[in-house]
Amino acid sequence: MATLAVTDATFESEVKNSDIPVVVDFWAEWCGPCKQIGPSLEELSTEMDGRVKIVKVNVDENPNSPAQMGVRGIPALFIFKDGQVVSNMAGAKPKAALQSWIEESI
Repeated sequence: MATLAVTDATFESEVKNSDIPVVVDFWAEWCGPCKQIGPSLEELSTEMDGRVKIVKVNVDENPNSPAQMGVRGIPALFIFKDGQVVSNMAGAKPKAALQSWIEESI
């Protein structure tokens, strides 16, 4: 499964009401580090399909969700489990580091 684009309007249903843990990537088109981790998140989304859902929120098009989460820099990654944030990290990381962070959190 590829990553899913989530908007302010769908954040509640796709993230907070999800049956499985959700990794939220707050990103923007102009953000170099965001583009660096994009392919890794796409691969992890496919590899971990069924165990975790990976979604992306474009902060330029959807300012409310990142504001509610207190996002001040991007990329900002949050893991939600049962509607609650269980972990978060900022900045670009290699795929292996992202994968271990996700697996430890879910």
